[in-house]
Amino acid sequence: MKHKMDFHIYYQDTDAGGIVYHSNYLDYAERARSELLFDMGVSNTILAEQGLAFVLRQVHIDYRKPARLDDLLTVETVVIGMKNASMEMEQTFFKDDDVLVVIRLQLAFVNPNNLRPIRIPDTLKELFLKYYKES
Repeated sequence: MKHKMDFHIYYQDTDAGGIVYHSNYLDYAERARSELLFDMGVSNTILAEQGLAFVLRQVHIDYRKPARLDDLLTVETVVIGMKNASMEMEQTFFKDDDVLVVIRLQLAFVNPNNLRPIRIPDTLKELFLKYYKES
């Protein structure tokens, strides 16, 4: 299963040429991952209250085509790898059927108080595995 989030490109997202500024894709990706949590019935606040958090450990961005002012984009999020205290995700940005950007990232699961890695609880792991995409 893929998680999908649609959004428009606003003026504030673009450079002087009307093209999305490259670092904004990280913000969009973060928003999409938060929406995924909400759709799973979880939130970053709920996780933090339980002494749990995800932190970005590694990211790779493949910029293929530009997005422009007023475009309607869809970002699809899938889990592509799962370990005891980390997971890998892929987030693909589309305009219609065109792939614009692909982000691959690794998230580490940590205690937010000391930032030490901790095991992903089985209940949370099961929720994420619903979005697992086999290669």
